Amino acid sequence: MPPATSPAPAGRRSWREAWLIYLEPASLRMLTLGFSAGLPLLLVLGTLSFWLREAGVDRTTIGYLSWVGLAYAFKWVWAPLVDRLPLPLLTRTLGRRRSWLLLSQAMVMAGLAGMAFNDPRIALTPMVWCALAVAFGSATQDIALDAFRIESADTERQAALSATYQTGYRLAMIWAGAGVLWVAARAEVAGVAGYQQGAWQTAYLVMAASMLVGTVTVLLSREPAPRPLPPARNLIEWLHGALIDPFADFLRRYRWQAVLILALIAVYRISDVVMGIMANPFYVDMGYSKDEVAAVTKVFGVLMTLAGAFLGGVLALRIGVMRVLMLGAVLSAASNLLFAWLGTRGHDLTGLIFVISADNLAGGIASAAFIAYLSGLTNVQYSATQYALLSSVMLLLPKWIAGFSGRFVDANGYTEFFVGTALLGLPVLLLVALVSRLKTESSA
Repeated sequence: MPPATSPAPAGRRSWREAWLIYLEPASLRMLTLGFSAGLPLLLVLGTLSFWLREAGVDRTTIGYLSWVGLAYAFKWVWAPLVDRLPLPLLTRTLGRRRSWLLLSQAMVMAGLAGMAFNDPRIALTPMVWCALAVAFGSATQDIALDAFRIESADTERQAALSATYQTGYRLAMIWAGAGVLWVAARAEVAGVAGYQQGAWQTAYLVMAASMLVGTVTVLLSREPAPRPLPPARNLIEWLHGALIDPFADFLRRYRWQAVLILALIAVYRISDVVMGIMANPFYVDMGYSKDEVAAVTKVFGVLMTLAGAFLGGVLALRIGVMRVLMLGAVLSAASNLLFAWLGTRGHDLTGLIFVISADNLAGGIASAAFIAYLSGLTNVQYSATQYALLSSVMLLLPKWIAGFSGRFVDANGYTEFFVGTALLGLPVLLLVALVSRLKTESSA
C-alpha cells in the first residue's frame, strides 16, 4: 500500500524515517507545485513595477496598477466554486482538483505570454488585462492547490507537505524576482543604451515556460480521494453553508471583540504593503542595476525573510504570539524609516544591503507572528474558508491605499513617502495593545 495510507505510529518512527518523509512522492509533488504557486505573484506586482518604471511609465500609474493584486484579496468569493464545481470534460478526465489546477496554470501561462508581447510604452491597457488574467489564474491555483494538498496525505504528513510547498514557493519567488532580472539583463543587446523591450519579452516568456514545472506535475499526479461534501438542496442553502456559516461562526465566538480583531487584521501589514509597491521604482530611480536589485533584494532579501520567519516562530514559542505581533509591528514600521535614509544617499550598494537586511528580517518576524495569530482565530470546522476570509481582510485596505502610493511620491518625493508609511504603523501598535488586553482579560 502507499505509505500515505499506512503510516507508522509517530512515536516509533526513527529520525531517519522522519526525514525520509520529504522524499515521498506527495512531498516532492508539493515542492514543484509550490514553485508553480509562487512564480506569478511577483510577476504582476514587484517585478512588473520595475519593468514599467524602466519603460518610463510614471509612478502614479504604477501605483494604480498595483490594484491588480486585489484579485488575491477576493479569491474567497469564487473559492466555493473551485471547491465544488466540476469543469466540463476536464473533470471527467483528470478529476476535480487536477482539472482546476491545469486550467488555472494555463491561464497564468497565457497571461504571462500576453504581457511579454505587449510594449508598455505603446499601449498599457492590453498589458493590464493580461496581468489581471495572471493574478486571477494564480489566485485560483492557490485555492485548488490548498485543497489538493489537504487531500493528498493524512494529517500526520501535512506539516511535511506544507514545508516542501513553502520551499518551492520561496524558490519561485527568487526565480520570479532575481531570475527574471538576470534573464532580462543577459538578453539586452550590448552597446544599446536605454530601455529594451526585447529583453523583457524574453524574460517573461521564460517565466511563462517555467510554469510547465507545475503543469507536468499535475499531469503526472493522481487525483486525491475527494472529501465528501454535504449535498445542498438549493442554491441558497449552498451559499449559506459555503460563505455565511463560516463568518457567522466567527462573530458568534468573538462577539463585539470581533470588531477590534478585524480592525487589527485589516491594518497590521499596512506599512509593508503600501511601501512595497514603490520599492522597485525607487531602485530604478536611485540608479541600481538589474543585477544589483536581483542579488540584494530578491535573493539575499528572501533569505533574510526566511531567517526572520524562523526567528519569529521561535520567539512566538518563547514569549507568546501577541508579544511577537507587537515586536513585528514596531520593526516593520521602523524599517521603513531606513528607506527614507537610503533615499538621501543616492546609489549606495552597501546602504541597500543594510536596509534590505533590516526590512526583510522585520517582515519575516511580523509574518510568522501574524500567520500564527490568524491560524489561532479559525475554527477547524471552517478553517479553509475562515482563513481565506481573514487573509483577504488583511490585504484589502492596504492594497487599496497602495494604489495611491505613486501619486504621493510624484507629489512629495520618496523621503516623505517612506516616513508616511512608517506613521501608518502607529495605529497598528494601539490595536495590538487593545487586542492583547482583551485576550488577557478573557483568559483571566
